[in-house]
Amino acid sequence: MNFLQITQQYGEAMLGGLYVTLKLSVIIWVSGIVVGGALGTLGAAFRTSVGDASRVVSVILAGMPALVFLFWMHYPLQAYLEVVIDPFVTAALTLSIINIFLVADLVRGAIVDFPRQYLDAARVSGMTMSDTLFQIQLPLLLRQIIPGLLLIQITVFQMTIFASMISVDEIFRVAQRVNSIIYRPVEIYTLLAIFFIAVCVPLNLFAHWLRIRFTRDYSER
Repeated sequence: MNFLQITQQYGEAMLGGLYVTLKLSVIIWVSGIVVGGALGTLGAAFRTSVGDASRVVSVILAGMPALVFLFWMHYPLQAYLEVVIDPFVTAALTLSIINIFLVADLVRGAIVDFPRQYLDAARVSGMTMSDTLFQIQLPLLLRQIIPGLLLIQITVFQMTIFASMISVDEIFRVAQRVNSIIYRPVEIYTLLAIFFIAVCVPLNLFAHWLRIRFTRDYSER
């Protein structure tokens, strides 16, 4: 059975798995960028409270493999709370938490390291706080943050395959199921690899281009 035959026979199932993967990814991306951005901003504004607490959680998450965290959220925590939560919800929540604190670290660091001379120059020039924020600080921060932000989103997108370990029918689990039926691992996992390459490589190249094109070197401070 070749690639075309596999696609024709099991294409519907693979598309179903792809839909679940993309749905999971969108939830993780949106929650991570929105909540993580807000948390990072608050962490920069309140460094000794929100910032320190966020850093502590980030260090703990960094020391724990994502798969272990996912299993802990799915089994021990739910057993302790005596609840049963849909595996999709558990996976979305777990990976969103990871994404939130990765984004928060990125945003907080960019804000804290922002060169003060730009703000001082704006103030001396008579610019209002809102004009300074939207015309100087925010554009420069976005130039610094966006390349790294894209790379983080690629990383958490690749983490979605871990959801298959707790019975979420994303594309990797569907590929495993199809392989158990026809046992064509070379063709099936090559198709899976092509899918991830098709999504991740353009994003990686775009992030690299953004880094070269827009990221400023602040070493003159």
